[in-house]
This record gives sequence, C-alpha cells and structure tokens, in this order.
Amino acid sequence: MHTKTLAQLSALLHSKQISATELAQHFLDRIAASDLNAFLHVDPAFTLQQAAAADALLASGNATALTGIPIAHKDIFVTRHLRSTAGSHMLENYVSPFDATVVEKLALAGMVTLGKLNCDEFAMGSANENSYFGPVKNPWDKTAVPGGSSGGSAAAIAARLTPATTGTDTGGSIRQPAAFCGVTGIKPTYGSVSRYGMIAFASSLDQGGPIAQTAEDCGMLLNAIVGFDEKDSTSVERKAEDFNRDLNKSLQGLRIGVPKEFFSEGLAPDVEQAVRAALDEYVKLGATLVDISLPKTALSIPVYYVIAPAEASSNLSRFDGVRYGHRAADYKDLNDMYRQSRTEGFGDEVKRRILVGAYVLSHGYYDAYYLQAQKIRRLIAQDFAAAFQQCDVIMGPVAPTVAWDLGAQSDDPVANYLADIFTLSTSLAGLPGMSIPCGFGQGEKNGKRPVGLQLIGNYFDEARLLNVAHQYQQATDWHQRSPV
Repeated sequence: MHTKTLAQLSALLHSKQISATELAQHFLDRIAASDLNAFLHVDPAFTLQQAAAADALLASGNATALTGIPIAHKDIFVTRHLRSTAGSHMLENYVSPFDATVVEKLALAGMVTLGKLNCDEFAMGSANENSYFGPVKNPWDKTAVPGGSSGGSAAAIAARLTPATTGTDTGGSIRQPAAFCGVTGIKPTYGSVSRYGMIAFASSLDQGGPIAQTAEDCGMLLNAIVGFDEKDSTSVERKAEDFNRDLNKSLQGLRIGVPKEFFSEGLAPDVEQAVRAALDEYVKLGATLVDISLPKTALSIPVYYVIAPAEASSNLSRFDGVRYGHRAADYKDLNDMYRQSRTEGFGDEVKRRILVGAYVLSHGYYDAYYLQAQKIRRLIAQDFAAAFQQCDVIMGPVAPTVAWDLGAQSDDPVANYLADIFTLSTSLAGLPGMSIPCGFGQGEKNGKRPVGLQLIGNYFDEARLLNVAHQYQQATDWHQRSPV
C-alpha cells in the first residue's frame, strides 16, 4: 500500500478494498521501524481515532477524494493534539490551542494525521541539520542531507512513510528537499495558501504547500488547502478552481523558457546532464525551448539574506520566555531572563539571522540595506514578467548540486546559502514553483542521489505547472523510483 499514489489510495478506500484504519496502521508500523529521524511526534491513538472517523464517512457516502488518506505535517504548522516545536528547543513542549488553517482544511477533507515532521529550526536552513532534534537522513543515502527546511517532509515521502506531507517554502524549502529526495513538491503563488497557524519566519515570503509522489497528488492536496482565509491578512481572495483540470492537456506548442543564468558556472555537470535530458524529453512531448535571461538571479542571494533575516528578527521577538516557549531556570532580572531564555532556546543559525536582521533594520542601515534589497526585489519580479512575455513556463535545475554529505557544510553557512541560488528569486517574486524528479547525479561519492527539475509559472498558474509536470511523469518513471 505504501507504494501507491493518493489517487490510487483514494480509489481503494472508496471501493472498500482497504479501510482507513488498515491504511493508517500500515504507515504507523513503517514509521516505527524507520531510522531517518523524519518524524518528531507520533500519537497512534489519535491517528487511529481519526482513521475510524474517516471510515465512518466512507461508509456514509459523504467522503471526499482525500478522506481516509494519511498525511503528516511539517512541524511548523501548529496542531491542537500534537506538539508544535518548529524544530526548536524554544518550543520543545509547546502544544497549540488551535490548528493551523492548512491542518484544519485537510482534516475537514477527511485526511488522517500520522504525526509531525522534523525541520530546520524555525524553517531556517537548506539541509535539515539545524533542527534541535537532530538531522534527518536522506533515504537514498543515509550519509547525505535530505535538503531543508522541509527535509522531514520530503524524506518521509521518499521512504514511503506517508503518502502525503505538508511543507513550507520561504526561499526554496519545498522545492530543494523534494529535489534532494527525488519526490514532487509545489510552492503555490504567495497568498494562495493561508499562513494562519504557520509559525512565521519571513512573513512576506513564507508559503505552505504539499509534497507527494506525483504532480496529480500535489494537485489533489492543493484543491483542499488553497483558498481565502480572513484570519490571514496576506491571503488572496480568488475563485475556487480544480488544479488537476488540465492534467491530460497536450504540451504541443508549449514554450519553455531556459534561463542562461541557471546553466552558468557553478552548476555541477551531473545535475546539468539530468536537467538537459529532461528538457529534451519535453521537446519530444511537443514543447519548444526558448533561451531567456533572468539577469538579477545572482542578486537574489544577498537580497533574500537581507529581507528574510530582517523579518525573522521581528517575528521571533515574541519568543521571550514570558508567555510561552523556553524560559531559563537562572536569571537575575527581567532583561537577564530575556537574554538567558533566548540564548538557551535558539540555535546558532537562528541567532545568526536574528542578529543580521536586527542590524539591517537598525538606524543608519535601514536605507542602505533593507530598502535597497526591497528595490532589487521589485526588479527581480520585473525580470520574470519580461521572461513570461516570451514563454509559458520556466525550467532549470532546483539546486546546483545533488545532496551533500551530512556535516559537510555545517561549519560554512554561506555554502548553504549559495545552494539556494536557483530557488530564491521565485520566492522573492511570489511566483509558483515546483520540483519534479528527473534523474540521478553521482555527487562526490559516486552514489545515487536524486536530481530535481524546477518548473516556474506565472502568478496563479499552478494548473499549468501541474499539467506540464504530469505529462513528463506520464512519459518517464523517475517519480516511481524509491529507495525502499
């Protein structure tokens, strides 16, 4: 059962060939036997209670396409019945009084929660090595990172510990781990999915989205989680749509933009080879390749690492040891309590970004750094607008290399930042983007490590992205390959 897609599991559940309880227990057993450190919190009794309720819905004939299908949530989404830690010592024992909107919507669709997934602390990282609870291992090679910050979400799909997960993408944190673990993930247009109940990192960039085996699976999940939420001030009000409506549409005449900046120095030969082969496959499917330029690509790294830490320094100021979160045991006065609690509660990467953010927002530096970064952000969005005059979708690599070894870059944060070069600009522009598996690279150890193809669409063009991804997955079998 663990090899089947959401669409296949839905058919089995509705035809009564399996029950939601049997399905949930099957995945709970797989989670218990796993050594990947992908799951942080599991409550079998709660899961089986939800599964029993799903079985009742299936029996009554009131089920949705997702009823009874298991899912696990990145531990950045708050939940009432499971701890919500954001991968941090600061929130190690926090239990939310409410569910995040994404969690609530999927529960209303009848999905069964398996647990909460490991992630980089407060979603800050590209390797899932910044979690207070230890790193997640890549199922393809347990000596490699799974990517971050949604590394637990991607690794759990690749290892078939769950058929669906949620993730969040601030600068590539759905797409990059999906690429490193050989699975499919999509970051929708900013504002499409409610951020209410998603523990904030950078509010103008954070966006939730699904990770699963296939584009069709991701479309099924988007159908459930996309929509206006009055509790989120950045939520966009749009007419509901079926994101899988165009899955079987021909790609004849599709114009694929290939940015020259994505194939420049720094791109590993094994990654380029896999991506070029994928582009050739699209030509066979009827698409046309168009050379385009995104000239501000190189500036996306400094722009992102000014804006994101600035917003993080503001968002994380609420964790002070007073209302909730870790409080130091020994302190002299109120200010000392703040200092000690935050020193003990936050990890090194979070502290680094808080300090950078406070610096660029400080008097005398705001205009020089933060304001300039926001201006360049607008220019990056304009580059994409110009590119979409020449093409329908943009394609290229997700990351410059395959997954690196655990610990290989832990002492070099800048190396981690550079790994986001191809994903940051999409997030800064607020565009939808996705990663689909397109082959394997050798890396430095001559082992099999997945390569992801990045698809970038225009605003609210998720249905087209899913169509383009689905047609490729109908013609290839990379998405069906599994390390287990």
